[in-house]
Amino acid sequence: MLRIERLCLVVSMIAGLLQTTRAQQQHPSLLLTRQNIETVRNGVTKYPLLQQSWKELKKDADKAIKGAIDVPTPHDSGGGTTHEQHKKNYQNILACGIAWQITKDEQYARYVKDLLLQYAAVYNTWGRHPKRKDQPGGKMFWQNLNDCVWQVYVIQGYDCVYDYLKPEERKKIESELFEPIVKELSEVNGEIFNKIHNHGTWSVAAVGMTGYVCGRKDWVEIALHGGRKDDKAGFLAQLNQLFSPDGYYTEGPYYQRYAILPFIMLAKTIHQYQPELGIYDYRGGLLKKAVNTALQCTYTNKMFFPLNDAMKDKSLETEEMVYAVDIAYSDMQSNDDLLDVVQQQKKVIISDAGLRVAKAIAEGKTKPFAYQPMWISDGANGKDGGLGILRDGNNDDQACVVLKAASQGMGHGHFDRLNILYYDNNTEVFSDYGAVRFLNIETKNGGNYTKENNTWGKQTIAHNTIAVDKQSQYKGNEKAGEKASPELIYFNATPQYQVVSAKEDHAFEGVQLMRTAILFKPDGATMPLLIDVFRANSSTPHQYDLPFWYQGHLTDTNFPVTTNNNQLLPAGDNFGYQHMWVNGETKLSSANGAITFINNKRFYTTTFLADTATHVSFVTCGANDPEFNLRSEKAYIISERGKAAHTFINITEPHGKTNPVAEYTVGFKPQTKEIKLLSDGAEVTAFEFTYNKKKYTIALQYNNKQSFITIK
Repeated sequence: MLRIERLCLVVSMIAGLLQTTRAQQQHPSLLLTRQNIETVRNGVTKYPLLQQSWKELKKDADKAIKGAIDVPTPHDSGGGTTHEQHKKNYQNILACGIAWQITKDEQYARYVKDLLLQYAAVYNTWGRHPKRKDQPGGKMFWQNLNDCVWQVYVIQGYDCVYDYLKPEERKKIESELFEPIVKELSEVNGEIFNKIHNHGTWSVAAVGMTGYVCGRKDWVEIALHGGRKDDKAGFLAQLNQLFSPDGYYTEGPYYQRYAILPFIMLAKTIHQYQPELGIYDYRGGLLKKAVNTALQCTYTNKMFFPLNDAMKDKSLETEEMVYAVDIAYSDMQSNDDLLDVVQQQKKVIISDAGLRVAKAIAEGKTKPFAYQPMWISDGANGKDGGLGILRDGNNDDQACVVLKAASQGMGHGHFDRLNILYYDNNTEVFSDYGAVRFLNIETKNGGNYTKENNTWGKQTIAHNTIAVDKQSQYKGNEKAGEKASPELIYFNATPQYQVVSAKEDHAFEGVQLMRTAILFKPDGATMPLLIDVFRANSSTPHQYDLPFWYQGHLTDTNFPVTTNNNQLLPAGDNFGYQHMWVNGETKLSSANGAITFINNKRFYTTTFLADTATHVSFVTCGANDPEFNLRSEKAYIISERGKAAHTFINITEPHGKTNPVAEYTVGFKPQTKEIKLLSDGAEVTAFEFTYNKKKYTIALQYNNKQSFITIK
């Protein structure tokens, strides 16, 4: 079906390209259009959010035209002086291009012209970037990716001043700047251009958008169909291979946020120039799904789930998501709950789309964004695992659990299958470290990922999932990890409970892992319990370590802990263990353990099934870190040693609160007690526990999809 749909689009696209000529297209023609420019000009004085966004953009444009033009010879890596100047230049080109269209004040257009002509005069005198990350690498920036980003923004500004420029000025800019840049992106760095990867997406978007604006059909065709025009690469191949049918991007939410802009921008450009192609309907409206899926991969505090190589400070307020949400609402008939996201972003793009969004908000159409429990499939065919998201409560105080059972995620993937994240009370509770990187901080490895990203961030023990025999999944081998994916066993969300269950058979040789996460609210509870059942099965004995990386401060345990006050030692030698200080440890002697910590003025207690073979370690990240690249995060690790099979049962209960201003604390003791395993095997796990003196029995029937879970 995909192949037929792609073939039809390709045939119609070629036909459309033959019909489209440069003379037929008016400028501006991308985000701002000739036919709607007067309406946008009126809108910036009429609709509050568009007005405020315009004031902010105009402030940037006014600052730019008052300063001297600076096009320095590139020499810095990420975050350095020349890097930041070239970045600022493309931002100024776009801001001033838009300002020219809104105000018709010639000084803005003149600034864009002069800056582009200056680039045209020097671009071909530059060699390869002296600190290039890639081979052959970028020219303006240390990596080719940034050159692509530069062109995506610049071509929008150029489109805005197109009609202001004289024909000879356009010719100089296109032949001496854009044409060499397109050659750099598509030929010199052809391997990246033809790669199914976010770098490739930015590259084809830059070339394709430039081709449309400049009337270069040859550039458009390679952008859409790949450098060899065989559809094994290019925009259509990326749409087919990088997204699941649910709109999940294989590199994870952080990179979905980043890649959504070039996907949306090139699609918007295609829609503007060739609406007959119906690009927004491709693969069942894939891009509309992708925008919604990206938003569903955030918590109610606006932050993206930091899976894989993710910077933890990225939220739905980022510029990429502003573009995506505005265009999705304006062009793709999305629901009015997107307007809630726009109001959280507090800005719109100055464009036809931004106008429609701001107008709808001014008309009172906003509805709360509908976060939903869901299973989001991964893989082009939707069969490479996915994410299970459970949610309970309104957007002000929501419990949210994420079970990561997705594919490797290419080079940015971590070895963290069946990893679990837990959010509550508008904050992280069980967290993911994300990437070990200081973005654009030149003194920290030039702004690139540090070596600890491999030795710590990607390793299994750095996540809330089982490590076997102090090793990582697939022994940390990316190519091995790409050969198989986890499998969904069950997902359901009812008023009584929400549950997701998945298994992983290949991460550790001879070991099957199966994890079930449940949100369940017992009688009398105001907040749901997180019930976590994690089964490891093998024919030979192993050490199973299950960490919980928690945010907050430990307040209590129901067992004594021997602390290592005199000499802290790393937990091991490799696979991330070398980066953990062991602060304390104990061997349990009771049937249940309980660990309580406080986070954001609310208490959380993990009560867990234990026996005399259960060990608990309290660790802090930061050992063997000579350049101080790691955050000092904390975990408790529940370990079972010398067992062929074991089922971890952990119930995490939110309870009570503290008020340091009024100086009172209530409900600091948990109500969950007496976890008891009733039966455990390949087909059924059954256990009971007590909450507020009432006994509950939960049975999981792994091979029964109709009656997978019963709670009595």
